[in-house]
Amino acid sequence: MLAEKQTSDLASGRAALSDRFGRTMKKLRVSLTDRCNYRCIYCMPECPKWGGRDEILGFEEIERLARVFVVRSDVDQVRLTGGEPLVRHNVAELVGKLDALRTAGLRRISLSTNGALLARYARDLADAGLDDVNVSLDSLSPRRFEEITGGGRLADVLAGIECVRRAGISVKVNSVVMRGINDGDVLLLARWAFQENLTLRFIEFMPLDSRGLWSPEKVFTERQIIATLQQEFSIVAEPRTADPARNYLINGRPRLGVISTVSNPFCAQCDRIRLTADGRLFSCLFSPSGIDLKGAMRAGADADGLETLIRAAVAGKPRGFVEQSEEHRNAHVGMHVLGG
Repeated sequence: MLAEKQTSDLASGRAALSDRFGRTMKKLRVSLTDRCNYRCIYCMPECPKWGGRDEILGFEEIERLARVFVVRSDVDQVRLTGGEPLVRHNVAELVGKLDALRTAGLRRISLSTNGALLARYARDLADAGLDDVNVSLDSLSPRRFEEITGGGRLADVLAGIECVRRAGISVKVNSVVMRGINDGDVLLLARWAFQENLTLRFIEFMPLDSRGLWSPEKVFTERQIIATLQQEFSIVAEPRTADPARNYLINGRPRLGVISTVSNPFCAQCDRIRLTADGRLFSCLFSPSGIDLKGAMRAGADADGLETLIRAAVAGKPRGFVEQSEEHRNAHVGMHVLGG
């Protein structure tokens, strides 16, 4: 009863975290590290330069910032990202710290991963309170998978998916589609996901890579993805929601989504903000810079001061990809830093 009263009292004092376009931020993505055990061509630099370990947020600092977001606003979902979040030690410990925020209004704790280490940590993550996992899987060909990831083993990811499902954690599979690289895998991935009863989301190649490989010609669009799938499946669009993916029924099942940032941006419904591993808050994937919450916190800012900075960052959130000039798109921070 006391926990229920505390939650009610907290909720009554919240003010929506809204921007100037009327969008309310509900989801916080937290990058745990810019490091990764893969070198995916649409994400990582060929020769990355990592930030120093003293530059990244500690788990206590992440929990403190997450508490400000949850208690002071309507943010009710936290997703842990990277780089690859599981290369950081004791991620389950952080999940447990976040799980304690459920009485303050946190509803969901998620993880985005390349899946290579999931088999090792699935049970610990489930026991700590993790709700769901998004796993990157861009090809079912071991050779092509290795080429895209810079040496990753497909078998490790498939084993990780199986282990996390056995642990009772909900799974989605994300596949970035690049014309001329893995667009031939679209049907293969759909067949596999349908057979395995897994939710599959295709993602258009976005201009967020750190190698300068992106060009409009390399985008395999939502329309082309759906046309490819219709060669074999019945595909029926569902009503649009605030989710970044446009959801479809595939042979009558609600197991398919397409995130089409380039050809059909979802920016008008965006409810996400991103905290980098070094403590900068980005209100948009395509923002060239972020607000330094880590510096403010380490300089002694209290919850009121941090909330003021957070609200200022969100108030300045741009419309998104839809209004970015080519110059601004080229000035972005890499996906491995932002955390997707």
